[in-house]
Amino acid sequence: MGGGEDEAVQPLFATKQLKGRVAYRCFASTIFVGICLILVYRLKHIPSAEEHGRWAWIGLFMAELWFGFYWIITQSVRWNVIHRVPFKDRLLQRYGEKLPGVDIFVCTADPTLEPPTLVVNTVLSAMAYNYPTDKLSVYLSDDGGSELTFYALLEASRFSKHWIPFCKKFKVEPRSPQGYFVQRNDSQDITYSHEWLAIKKLYEEMKNRIESAVEVGSIPKEVRDQHKGFSEWDSKITKKDHQSIVQILIDGRDTNAIDSDGNRLPTLVYIAREKRPQVHHNFKAGSMNALTRVSSEMSNGPIILNLDCDMYSNDPDAIMDALCFFLDEEKGHRVSYVQYPQHYNNVHKSNIYSCSNMVVNKIELAGLDGYGGALYCGTGCFHRRESLCGRRYSEDFKAEWSTRTWKNAERTVQELEEASKVLANCSYEKGTLWGQEMGLMYGCSVEDVITGLVIQCKGWEPVYYSPYKRAFLGVAATTLDDALIQYKRWAEGMFQIFFSKYCPFFYGHRKIKLGAQMGYCVYLLWAPNSLPMLYYTIVPPLFLLRGVALFPEVSSLWFLPFAYVFTAKYAYSMLEAVWCGDSFKAWWNLERTWLIRSATSYLFALIDNLTKQLGLSETTFVITAKVADEGVLKRYQQEIIEFGNVSLMVTIISTLALLNLFSLVGDDESHLQYGVQGWCCRLDPTYYPMWADCYAQSSSVPCPLYPQ
Repeated sequence: MGGGEDEAVQPLFATKQLKGRVAYRCFASTIFVGICLILVYRLKHIPSAEEHGRWAWIGLFMAELWFGFYWIITQSVRWNVIHRVPFKDRLLQRYGEKLPGVDIFVCTADPTLEPPTLVVNTVLSAMAYNYPTDKLSVYLSDDGGSELTFYALLEASRFSKHWIPFCKKFKVEPRSPQGYFVQRNDSQDITYSHEWLAIKKLYEEMKNRIESAVEVGSIPKEVRDQHKGFSEWDSKITKKDHQSIVQILIDGRDTNAIDSDGNRLPTLVYIAREKRPQVHHNFKAGSMNALTRVSSEMSNGPIILNLDCDMYSNDPDAIMDALCFFLDEEKGHRVSYVQYPQHYNNVHKSNIYSCSNMVVNKIELAGLDGYGGALYCGTGCFHRRESLCGRRYSEDFKAEWSTRTWKNAERTVQELEEASKVLANCSYEKGTLWGQEMGLMYGCSVEDVITGLVIQCKGWEPVYYSPYKRAFLGVAATTLDDALIQYKRWAEGMFQIFFSKYCPFFYGHRKIKLGAQMGYCVYLLWAPNSLPMLYYTIVPPLFLLRGVALFPEVSSLWFLPFAYVFTAKYAYSMLEAVWCGDSFKAWWNLERTWLIRSATSYLFALIDNLTKQLGLSETTFVITAKVADEGVLKRYQQEIIEFGNVSLMVTIISTLALLNLFSLVGDDESHLQYGVQGWCCRLDPTYYPMWADCYAQSSSVPCPLYPQ
């Protein structure tokens, strides 16, 4: 067989099993035995009706039963961890100029919480991919309907004529101007240094113009006269009440739309779907569905990449990596989407709010992928347009990758804009299956997860790809309040799925593997974790202060399963975190944050779900700020926890911390007598940081008791 023929049959990606699976399964089996022994102890030693602590004991048994059940659920994402390896060199050799078109969706919703300069940096990074520009189209959805965001995008379209050729000429990384220019320029190349200074000057000038307009809150008349698009905004337009706005800022078909080196520019489109006060707009899901329809009228790329406005591209070859999964001759026709992990560029090594999710990215999501159940996380995801639009997979399905770059190539820009506005109107979806069988699903604040589940249940196979080089970088929360609000929204939406018709155990029955069903529930059951966690945090310290034993004495053999499960669980958790790239201090912070989330975010998510089930409230979507003032940023860089405004969440954290502090400083005789119950407050990292956090907050300096 000739070399060329042999190359043609080689796969475009490989799937590898994580080593050490057998050893881990043996270890997990010992944990399971320990959990069973703990439950046996609880059942055999229930106090009589006359003894103190009977109901507290039964409560602990129920809490430990839940913890045991949830631990079994979490094993699904560690039982079959896999990693994907694409071969983009083979892709280029095989397809060359026959690569499919790619449409990139960037979503923003509020010019205050998501500044226009942040948004256009993400857009510019997407426009600068190492991909044929005539097959690349970028669409910005502005759910805020702000002329400030439109103006920023207009400025970015002009700056892109210089930025894109500069990136490709010098192989710049990252391709977000803001992310790139914060790096030092140590190059000795005179030509490069000269162009670097010139491009940086252009960027700073663009940035200053945008920020000046944002500060004033309006666009100067001389600027408004430069583009017809500004005529869409008048005094009657508000964020929640405006017509559809579609403006093609760069027409990729136009041979005159070229950069400073004479090369074609990618298509760039601004979209603000229609908003009316009396019509529910379905949050980000509605925005994504409008983008899908509008783009189908224009470029109609068979591959769609969706990005949050703060998640810029960090790898210019990410598209090529993703296409390896879609274009593989043997398995590619089954792939619905390729999900990349979420990483952040502002997370410190100690990860004080546990936002980096290293274990989730490297172990849990890869473990879900092992059962064909890769989560759709809402950003950094490449979709097959057909699967996103509701098509079911069938064995005879074969993808046809059209090399045609535009669906309606003969239409003028004005004709396309007018035709597309209809697709972005509020009334368009009435009487259709959009949000039910097509596009992103409606009715849930975590529309991404539920959409991924529906796509998988239609027979498609998603892929999770976690490359060594981070493909996308976003902005993590810089205050505890923002971090907790974000997790509260996620936990609320996840639990809402569990109690809907989309519960994986019912909706996914016989459609996806049991391991995938369990893997989804690792996240869907965050909210109910709050009750047993709170019980375990409150009841043992209270009964310790009263001198009532709820755990075996150290001298008892029943002490051994408690000690083993405790020690083995935390030892493995620490080793797993360090192996995934976290520091010891980051792991310590993760243990603390898990307890704080359980006592606050997950608890309020549970309460809100119950009120929704009773019809007492409706689903809301809270946008977290992507910027912070200088004081907050300074404290964040110093790794000082920013509690933010006084709230019920902070009150709960403080109360639990003080309760455990009082138990911690109790007399040693009591601690020795009651074994686990007394010493858990001294040894357990989920107790200790609670009162240490209060100390750190009251002293306004990093807690000296934290591991440094």
